[in-house]
Amino acid sequence: MTDTSFGRIEKREDGGLRGVLSRTLGHDAERVWSMLVEPASLAQWLAPGAIEPRVGGAVKIDFSDSGMVIDSQVTAFEPLHLLEYSWSRPGEPQRPLRWSLAPCADGTVLTLAVGIPAGEDAAKACAGFEGHLEMLAAALEGVSIKFPFDLFLSARAAYRAQSGG
Repeated sequence: MTDTSFGRIEKREDGGLRGVLSRTLGHDAERVWSMLVEPASLAQWLAPGAIEPRVGGAVKIDFSDSGMVIDSQVTAFEPLHLLEYSWSRPGEPQRPLRWSLAPCADGTVLTLAVGIPAGEDAAKACAGFEGHLEMLAAALEGVSIKFPFDLFLSARAAYRAQSGG
């Protein structure tokens, strides 16, 4: 049985996969949005970096622990509602991240769609973002936490079960 506390994995028409993760955060869209786009805030829950706030703007995020450096461009930008860029380097397949915000009675629903090219480990990618969303929720409360590896492991197992691998 799939753990419903995690997101879902969908097949894309191009043969790749898409992970869809969602969180209800007890903060208004302005606060959540600032965590997604302000360099000092990004460093609290994702990694050091900067996102130029416009379509075509540069995205540079340095995951120094893993050696991954995102170097891409903003492909969609609607302040307080939508941010999209690829978590890729030049010359790599596109791996779009689409962050959507919607107001709700309890604050803001944040939905993240994670594009994963065919042949890549969707369970690992989605589990990694589950960990970062947990760090985001903590940062919104003013608490700094390390990457939650136990959550990553349980999420990876749940996503692996969903994707049949």
